[in-house]
Amino acid sequence: MKFQRMSCNSVHDALSSDDILCDILLRLPPESVFKFIIVSKRWLRCICSYVFRHSYLRRWKVSSRLLGFVVCNSLYLGRRPGGLRRTPSEPALPFLSTCQEGDDLKYSGILKRLGYFIDSSNGLLLCGRHPKTYYVWDPVTKKQHKLPHPRVYFEELCMAFIAEDSPDDSICYKVIRAKCECKLNEVNTVTIETFCSKTTTWYYSILTCTSTLSLCPWTVATVIRGVIHWFAMRGNIAIYDQEQEERHIAVIQLPGSYDFDEQILGESSDGLLQYGISCKSGMEIWVLEKEIDDHTSLYSSNADFKTRWTLRYRLNFKTMWKKNPSVMTAYRTCSKSKETQILSFLSQNSESVYIRSGDNIFLCHLQSREVEVVQYDGRGSSILWDFSKVVPYFKPAWPHSSFL
Repeated sequence: MKFQRMSCNSVHDALSSDDILCDILLRLPPESVFKFIIVSKRWLRCICSYVFRHSYLRRWKVSSRLLGFVVCNSLYLGRRPGGLRRTPSEPALPFLSTCQEGDDLKYSGILKRLGYFIDSSNGLLLCGRHPKTYYVWDPVTKKQHKLPHPRVYFEELCMAFIAEDSPDDSICYKVIRAKCECKLNEVNTVTIETFCSKTTTWYYSILTCTSTLSLCPWTVATVIRGVIHWFAMRGNIAIYDQEQEERHIAVIQLPGSYDFDEQILGESSDGLLQYGISCKSGMEIWVLEKEIDDHTSLYSSNADFKTRWTLRYRLNFKTMWKKNPSVMTAYRTCSKSKETQILSFLSQNSESVYIRSGDNIFLCHLQSREVEVVQYDGRGSSILWDFSKVVPYFKPAWPHSSFL
């Protein structure tokens, strides 16, 4: 058998083709691909391009970087005249940094100009002061984008923030404000106002529901593949698929009892809605599974579907700390005055969750029941944990190029 050898010119011609180069890079793991951005400006341009990033993320799972935890004190949201005022010594947007890049963000001064933290999506920060002033901050360009004032006044509201991929790598996002009604027995509609960065304007609409509904005020939505999930009163979840033309909200009852002190939503590693709850004794993690025809939207008002909550993990805190004696001793988590509570899910990860005990934040691995401490800058600061939402802030790990 004879083998034909490719000439040096043929190899050079092949590697000179962007399509062939991208096809080769698609087969390499992230730890290798990210190193190749220093080979040349051409390789940097190819790796950072929207087309390559989109194709690569469909094949490989790329983790985001944890920069720290943002803190939002609910006492100052929607403050009425005569309500509690924040003291000048307390920052509007406390940030608990976990790395050097987080330190740079914390001490850059940008956080002082953004107001209160509202939400984050794909690395973008949504901040501001209800009910009129909102900013979106881009960690890549270091620029803040001020939104025009909303057209409608909501006395109480909840929010949703969706950052989307854009082929030209421009900043692309939606901000949704939803009115929270107090007359639970009378209302089966939800009024929303949506801002789209593509049109740079707010537009008003009304969503319908088959039952009475009242959203929980001053909360933010969990968004999974464009579908919005809000906490609602009476132990419900309100689900809004913005791609559906019928402008409908579905309501699904939450599982478990209502004796839990903390509740969070997130996305599981298999793309499902997951629900976490904790009380003094322990926590539970549930996942919403569905049975539906592939051609029917899960949240369509005409959909014939079934959903069920499946309990994936139940964890007793006392047993968990006994399994981690060195951590328990070092951080005195067994103290009765330092109750353990669930904080937040990791992005697209149902196997781990952030928890808190006292001023300490831990990462709990649910399968092994092992915990590890998360070191952060700002330990011992005067955070009102009982009134604060502490959320991990992740920045996408994908490199960015100014040569695009």
